[in-house]
Amino acid sequence: MPPNFALSGRCVTEQHGQGYGRGVDLRELQQVIDDTYGDRDRDRGVAPTVAWLCEEIGELAQAVRKGTPDQIAHEFSDVLAWLATLANQVGVDLTDVVNRYRDGCPKCAALPCAC
Repeated sequence: MPPNFALSGRCVTEQHGQGYGRGVDLRELQQVIDDTYGDRDRDRGVAPTVAWLCEEIGELAQAVRKGTPDQIAHEFSDVLAWLATLANQVGVDLTDVVNRYRDGCPKCAALPCAC
């Protein structure tokens, strides 16, 4: 997955550096990840994928604390790619589940949250 992507609304769009074309919605991202890494991901299995996702979240945390904007964006793209991988492995459509937050807080239905 190309670096320098950030989540913007429902689309993953280029934020820094060279452009990578149009934005990609979450369903398209999952398809690209599956087309690119699907066989390898299925062979690896869910537990190791969770471990890789956790490692990438740690790298993101470090980049947020000490990294440049480009390093932060790069780590966000890695986290999104591993999240899409895990979602593919367990049969979750990220576009469907992100809609839980579409209208604000899923608990109180307020925007901003009133909980």
